[in-house]
Amino acid sequence: MIVAVGVDSDACGRLLLAYSDGDRRASEIIERDDGFIDASGGPAGYFAPVRRWPAAERRGLRFVRGRVLDVGCGAGRVALELQRRGHEVVAIDNSPGAIEVARRRGVRDARAVALEAFDPELGRFDTAVMYGNNLGLLGSQAKARRVLTRLGPMVHRIVASTMNPYGTDDPVHLAYHARNRKRGRMSGQLRLRVRFRGHASRWFDYLLVSPEELQTLIEGTGWQLLHFIAGEPIDVVVLERLAR
Repeated sequence: MIVAVGVDSDACGRLLLAYSDGDRRASEIIERDDGFIDASGGPAGYFAPVRRWPAAERRGLRFVRGRVLDVGCGAGRVALELQRRGHEVVAIDNSPGAIEVARRRGVRDARAVALEAFDPELGRFDTAVMYGNNLGLLGSQAKARRVLTRLGPMVHRIVASTMNPYGTDDPVHLAYHARNRKRGRMSGQLRLRVRFRGHASRWFDYLLVSPEELQTLIEGTGWQLLHFIAGEPIDVVVLERLAR
């Protein structure tokens, strides 16, 4: 029997709920708009304790200060670790399912809010953490500049993980870079959707940038690149708001 796949903007949330409920066979499929399909490493990474995080993410924690906004919190791994270290944390994610899982696991303040819909009423934050490659949530050059400019008055520092899109020699990915540039997009501007069993998310843009591209991206937004922590394959960048 063939089961039709339905569009479900919370396919990722369904995945995390299934894994949280004990389904260790749950896995997600990432589909790119050129037809490339890949299986992720599975949802276990969303639940990983700090000792199992990428080395660059562990090192980046030393730059986290004060009140923290956990952007794209997923199952809450970052929020839980920072709570353990004594930080006040507000965790946000556009997935209601992810927020439910994060709350179940003990995240004290978790809210279903997308980054671009960030509400100034949440107050000011010393640090925004965007782990799990979540610098990619900036989406595109135009969106990145809008979001960074908007965050400026509310966040002092951003600690984010990312991947350099040019760290590949795979001809399929290199052809995708060329296709993007031909269409006026950044090489690492991915158009993706997530599939889990009979569910598929809506298409969304996810941005991978090199350190040089990031420098260009933040020009005029009120942010400076304070630190770059190289990793394999995950890098961490620390952005800080320029003095006014």
